[in-house]
Amino acid sequence: MSPLLAYDAASTLDQARALHGQAGRPNLFIKIPGTAAGLRAIEAAVFAGVPINVTLLFSREHYRAAADAYLRGIERRIVAGLDPKVASVASVFISRWDKAVTGQVPEALRGRLGIAIAKRTYQAYRDLLACPRWQRAAAAGARPQRLLWASTGTKDPEVSDVLYVEALAAPDTVNTMPEATLLAFAEHGKVGDLLSRDGGDAEAVLAQFAAAGVAVLELAKTLQREGADAFVASWQDLMKQIGSKADTLRKTASREPAQS
Repeated sequence: MSPLLAYDAASTLDQARALHGQAGRPNLFIKIPGTAAGLRAIEAAVFAGVPINVTLLFSREHYRAAADAYLRGIERRIVAGLDPKVASVASVFISRWDKAVTGQVPEALRGRLGIAIAKRTYQAYRDLLACPRWQRAAAAGARPQRLLWASTGTKDPEVSDVLYVEALAAPDTVNTMPEATLLAFAEHGKVGDLLSRDGGDAEAVLAQFAAAGVAVLELAKTLQREGADAFVASWQDLMKQIGSKADTLRKTASREPAQS
């Protein structure tokens, strides 16, 4: 789907339904960014029965908003007498946090911000699954929107290449690690303690980042905005290359002699 539509809820919904219908596969997820406009489209798409991968989430607050949009769509289906089993994942980006603060925090905090954000978000995820609102939806047949760890390839050569895989092991979550990270984990990765239900040391670590001058909520907004802008730029570049290739093919075909 064109990321240009991330800012247009109605068009996003229209294209999400069209793409899912064309594919004709129930396990096809349509990506919609968890921006303000995207959240409105997510609710509507879930109500329409379209599986959604909510992308570009960077914080607990972003996750909660995405989960609420998903649940509203499910609740509307239940009221309407529709099947509430609509799949979804909420994709929280990890490594970009640490890349954003590289060189700005004490060495002792190196490679720890993304994991702390993940731990805080995991606590919110587990809290949601335990709350009465979700339990009512689950009793009606709804399935959980699974938490997905995205951007889990290590960008800092000074820390472990499997840092975000080993640290983020947890039940009922997904880790979309890059191939290089997957191969590295297969070679020397180890699964240790699972993520703590209560967020573990997340708040204590985030307090250290705050003391170092990192404004987490503002940085989350910046990362989401930059992520959306990067998606748009990549899409425009792709469309430009396709257009250029199409022009070349048309010119080549026009120079070819007609077949007798």
